[in-house]
Amino acid sequence: MAREQFQNLTEPMYYILMSLLEERCGVDIMAAVDEISKGRVKVGPGTLYALLGKFEKEDMIRETEVVGRKRSYIITAKGLEILKEEYERLITLIKDGERFLGER
Repeated sequence: MAREQFQNLTEPMYYILMSLLEERCGVDIMAAVDEISKGRVKVGPGTLYALLGKFEKEDMIRETEVVGRKRSYIITAKGLEILKEEYERLITLIKDGERFLGER
């Protein structure tokens, strides 16, 4: 069910989930995505909160704390499984590319 919707994660999805291996609030998630991707991937508040809502609905992340308007999240076991599956899919793409493009 959720795996079909998230069959292939976009870069922002992938990096947001990766950033949530540690508990973080929205501002910290955006900073972590920037840091992890070395500035290559930027996530704005609109994209971030839309994805957090989808992830939470699918039990891929859970809210851990609410202090005023600040909400913190962390990845769940289901989210970690999806993240690892995407990691393995990306490795397969790299290996296929090395096998075919490495010869050219």
